[in-house]
Amino acid sequence: MVEIQEKAAEPARTLGILQQNREFLDFFWDLVKPDQEIRLRAVEKLIKYLKNSNKEDELEYAIKRLVDGLAHTRETARPGFSLALGQLLESFEDLPLQDILQRITDKHDLQTAKKKMMRNAAFGSLFGVLALHQSGRLCKEPLVVLGCVKLLQNLSQHRQHVKDLPNKTMMDILTEVPEKVFEEVLLSALKTDLESAFKTPEQLQLLLVALERFPQSLKPKKLKKLLGSSKIINDDNISKLTEVLKLSVQYVKKECVLPAVFMDLLKLSLRENSFQLFWNGAIVEGMLCQPQGPAHYISFRLLGSALPLLSLAQLKEVLSGKVMKQYGEHLVASAQKQERFKLAPEMDTYVSDFLQGCEDADKQMAVMVAFSSLAHRGCPVVPCVWRVVQHLRPPALQSYVEWLKSNFLHPRMEQLLHLSVRKQKKERGQEEQDWNDSSRLRKWIVGRLTSIVDNHQVKKDEDTIMEVARFIFFHAFFSTKKASADIPETEEKLHVPLDAATRAALVNFFFGLLMSMHNLPLADDTAKEQVPNHKRTLGVTADGTLWIYHLVEYAQVLLSKPKLVQSVRTFSLEQKQAWDSMLESVASLKKKAKKGHSAESRAFQQLFLLVGLHLFKAPDELLDIMRDLQSCVDKAQQATKKKKKTTTQASKQEEAEPEWVEVLVDILLSLLSQPSRHIRQVCKTVFTSICPHVTAAALTAILDVLDPDRDNMEEGAVVVVEDSKKADKDDEMDEESDTSDDDSEKDDDDDQEDEEMEVDQNFKMDLMKVLQKNNALAGEEDGSDDDLDDDSMMKLDNSLSALFSEQKKKMQAKKDEKTKLQKEKTLLRDFKIKVLDLVEVFISRQAGSPLVLGLVQPLLSIIDRGMNSGNEQQEQEFLRRAADIFKNQLCRSKVYCKTADDRQGELHDLLEKLMEKAQKLADSSVCLYYFSASVYLIKVLRGAPADADTRFMGNVDVEKVSAIFRGVLGCFMTRRKSALTGQMFADLFNRFPVLCVNLLDATVQNITTGVREHQQGQACVLVLRAMQNKEVQQLMSGAPWVEFCTKVVAQLVVALDLSGQTENKVLRDKVVKLLELCQFLVKRVQQQTLSVDLETLKNVLEPMTNVLTFKNTGTLEDTYWAVMKHLGVIKPKAEKTKPDKDASQPTPTPPAKKKRKGFLPESKKRKKRPQPVLEPAMAMAAAAAGTSGPAAPKGDNKKSKNNKRKQKRKADGAAASQGSPAKKSKTLPDSKKKKKKKKKGAAGQV
Repeated sequence: MVEIQEKAAEPARTLGILQQNREFLDFFWDLVKPDQEIRLRAVEKLIKYLKNSNKEDELEYAIKRLVDGLAHTRETARPGFSLALGQLLESFEDLPLQDILQRITDKHDLQTAKKKMMRNAAFGSLFGVLALHQSGRLCKEPLVVLGCVKLLQNLSQHRQHVKDLPNKTMMDILTEVPEKVFEEVLLSALKTDLESAFKTPEQLQLLLVALERFPQSLKPKKLKKLLGSSKIINDDNISKLTEVLKLSVQYVKKECVLPAVFMDLLKLSLRENSFQLFWNGAIVEGMLCQPQGPAHYISFRLLGSALPLLSLAQLKEVLSGKVMKQYGEHLVASAQKQERFKLAPEMDTYVSDFLQGCEDADKQMAVMVAFSSLAHRGCPVVPCVWRVVQHLRPPALQSYVEWLKSNFLHPRMEQLLHLSVRKQKKERGQEEQDWNDSSRLRKWIVGRLTSIVDNHQVKKDEDTIMEVARFIFFHAFFSTKKASADIPETEEKLHVPLDAATRAALVNFFFGLLMSMHNLPLADDTAKEQVPNHKRTLGVTADGTLWIYHLVEYAQVLLSKPKLVQSVRTFSLEQKQAWDSMLESVASLKKKAKKGHSAESRAFQQLFLLVGLHLFKAPDELLDIMRDLQSCVDKAQQATKKKKKTTTQASKQEEAEPEWVEVLVDILLSLLSQPSRHIRQVCKTVFTSICPHVTAAALTAILDVLDPDRDNMEEGAVVVVEDSKKADKDDEMDEESDTSDDDSEKDDDDDQEDEEMEVDQNFKMDLMKVLQKNNALAGEEDGSDDDLDDDSMMKLDNSLSALFSEQKKKMQAKKDEKTKLQKEKTLLRDFKIKVLDLVEVFISRQAGSPLVLGLVQPLLSIIDRGMNSGNEQQEQEFLRRAADIFKNQLCRSKVYCKTADDRQGELHDLLEKLMEKAQKLADSSVCLYYFSASVYLIKVLRGAPADADTRFMGNVDVEKVSAIFRGVLGCFMTRRKSALTGQMFADLFNRFPVLCVNLLDATVQNITTGVREHQQGQACVLVLRAMQNKEVQQLMSGAPWVEFCTKVVAQLVVALDLSGQTENKVLRDKVVKLLELCQFLVKRVQQQTLSVDLETLKNVLEPMTNVLTFKNTGTLEDTYWAVMKHLGVIKPKAEKTKPDKDASQPTPTPPAKKKRKGFLPESKKRKKRPQPVLEPAMAMAAAAAGTSGPAAPKGDNKKSKNNKRKQKRKADGAAASQGSPAKKSKTLPDSKKKKKKKKKGAAGQV
């Protein structure tokens, strides 16, 4: 009875839900959508709705829909239905879980499911169990837990569909089930799986999870009954475990993951004190014996995952074993082959997580030392810049720095874990020599020390930074004579002396470190970084002293103790005096900084200190610069005093000597030629401080460097040194120049190969002389075929070898010369890019100075020349920088020179010169820069108006400027190919209305006199923009405005007369612009009621529809009718006429016959031959056959028709064969004809 009532009530309930509550059904549609947020909201709304409605039929419908949706075909829908079902069971605790489980098993039964639906049924059962687990009530009902476990055991047999998801779900259930429930209910159900733990990874992992979760239920005695041994990891089971681990590797072969069974076994080995047995037996002797691939990668991942779990002794053992060595060889091999899989990023994550979570400094130190000891040919394979160092605790960092310094002084090559790849195993001698070479290790150590200071995330104190800097500085420029406690760096001597290459690398590393210290923030600035508008203090210690000043003090201490230390390059007397004078200047600048001008003084201190330290690197080159810098600072300090007390004699002496600013600018330019980014930044800082004192001569010195016409003169100033490649590593511009050098060298090699193909005539003549001299050229007159004797041949060989070697030297000399010239060109371009920094600083700092006006023409010449230069990266970078400075820093600056009253004539002449140049240009992009420069000059001449006076033009000679631009406008309108554009004049009209008014008459005339329709259309656009400008309307208010409108109307009347013109796209575009101007003009005239005659314009526009092709809609059509509407003409409406039904309809034309494919036309068909006269008997038979009545069978009738058709075709074929004997007959052989006749006869009989 219950079943009958349910079946009778279900259709009505479903129908009521569908009809009455659409909102309820939308929840289930949202669960299917791919967006996760929509699904989560749908789950929340569904549970809330069911709680509020409290209707049993809706709850029953919801359960049915959710259970059905567990096997949805969409992968994203299944988790949504599972989550909704789990939340529903959690909210309605009165729903029995056993009934829900029974519904799930009945609906998604794997035994009764079809083969196509097997996958969906498996996922439906799986997500059903997940829903029961998510309800949080599963542990309260043991029988349901047992049913879920059995269902998951059945699902695990369908691994091709669900993979290892049932096993993972079973693990999750076991982690929440109480031990009592496990022992009483689940243990018996899982007994078979636990006994088969050494067969599959899933069963082994199940055993491991059960051991960890329920140790009391699975005591050693119980394990011995299940597995035959009381321990999982022992000598007997290690081989079985290895096979299971290999099988798990096959499961995740294409996934970059670590199987959970590895970590569970590792944890179990640590609990059972059998870690060494597991690691050596299963990993080292098991996994690493497999071919290189997934087994090795999983071993490496296990190594990284095991770091937080191991003790210090275990860490040292593992990190010095075979797994670590195999990982190092993988690093070497993957670095040599770019396409090979790289595990280094994953290992970096493992090490970073370990260091971040580890509080033990000894463990951190052990890990860092182990990874730093992986060496290939004497150099560690881990990069010197390693981000994981930032997670070291201060004690571990200090210990690691001490370890690095100790290995630098005493390279312990035997303690490194040396690696070798297959290619190098054949070269054992070379490899052993590389192992014993400590120079590569020392370079890596210094690079690691530098990266520790450079990384701002590393937690280090000032003492550590200074300790590293002193260590690198000392070993780069000094050596120890005698140990002393006053100098800690002398307490330990180098076990192996430094060679020249290593010391040169140390010098470069030191200046790179100096750059890092220059940008080093204060330790307490990290908390203030988040404060807005907070200016960070860089390059100083906590007491405000420059880092570089501390290093200079340390250098002075070393120089003052020659008995203890010895300088690599001993200072001469002049160099020592320059060093001492530098210290005195810095001391005086520090005193001055206390009184005021701290920024300027600090900039000069940095320059002095930096040049002083560079004396250790290149004393001969920087000695003169140091002297000039000293004199410049002295003159700068005395400049204020000399201004107060000047005499005629002093003024004459100043005229003879250059200003201190000019000398200082020359010094900065010479320093910029050095390949150092630190010097570049310091020079920029110093120039910023002296910008207010820069004179015209100093600015000219900068511009002379950038002058494109002086390239040939400046090439000699740039010297290419052999060790230029060993420049500062932090210099980005030098790296770019190196890459461009490589590209240019490749191009030069290709050109050189082409040149070598050409025969040198001089070489050919020399070759002929050598051959003639040795009688190797036998003439035709001799007629002798005798060869030369041995002595003559040896003499000829020596002569030829000498000649060819000399020729080879000449070719190599030419190639070297060409390479040198290319390098000089690259260095010169790099130098000019650095000099642009000074120009940019001057424009930004002194935008209101009259000297800025002198930068307009040089920058334009750079841009003009750069547009025509090559496509090299440096050329494009130089052009981009120059164009950006000119456009954004100069022309668009809100601050400009307002004191140019005494330079009016010069600026007007410059404006005229620029416009003359713009008219001759062919590139529109370059012309735009010239036009922008002219607008900038007009802005400078006008100045800032005191009030909003539109007629104010300041010092601008309006008539002269108007004449200049009138000529430019005429050039644009009368030349077919002009680099000028209409937008340039539109911007000019918008910014300077006074000039716009003066140029309007010429612009209006060009509406009809323009050389082409394009120029005429541009004239219309300019007039329209001018008339729309409110300031122009104010300037021309009254009678001038009326007169101007009349002129425009007259020009429009002439331009709109299209009689005799051929319609094309250019004409239509021009007419559109004319009509737009007409629309605004007519509207303005009617609004202002001006006395302008518009009838002539109307008369010209009316016949336009007959001249041009008008469509229903379009820009031309819409604008035309908008104008005509203002003139009183309305667009006619198209009348829609309905066809009259009563009227006589015309006879429809017969449709043309479609040409049938495969049939010949009538003209190609052959004519039928007349039928032959038959005999009377045959005629009677034919008549009898033709008059057969309806009683004849259909089959016989059809057979007779087919026979007639065949006879006809045979007759036609015979006639055709007689008419054209060249063609082959398509008749079949007699045997085939007989067979077919027999078949047809049989068919007729049937």
